[in-house]
Amino acid sequence: MAVSMSMPILVVDDYRTMVRIIHNFLEQLGFTNLDEANDGSEAFEKMTMRKPRYGLVIADWNMVPMSGYDLLKKVRADADMARTPFILVTAESKRENVMAAKEAGVNNYIIKPFNAETLGFKLKAVLGDF
Repeated sequence: MAVSMSMPILVVDDYRTMVRIIHNFLEQLGFTNLDEANDGSEAFEKMTMRKPRYGLVIADWNMVPMSGYDLLKKVRADADMARTPFILVTAESKRENVMAAKEAGVNNYIIKPFNAETLGFKLKAVLGDF
């Protein structure tokens, strides 16, 4: 089954420019229902309130007060949201970070810088065709 282009997607980053870049890439790919949060705490609050649930979360690893990695662990520990597809974005490609993210249950991982095409490949790997 193909993914709905109106599926709600949450973009989480404390850097406004990066939120705008990811938002624009998602629009280029055809997604229309986009929301944003400035850090993991705000994102988790939005996720608990949102009905229907987000169909995907794309979060930066390095944020304060709550990182994308900590958000991922909190989401995976919540029975209502545990299966939410989750992509972490980071400037670091350290093997130990990738392994920690996989162990925490990340669906995919994107290294900055990236373009719309790369994001599209990662989304297809997580969501299937759209």
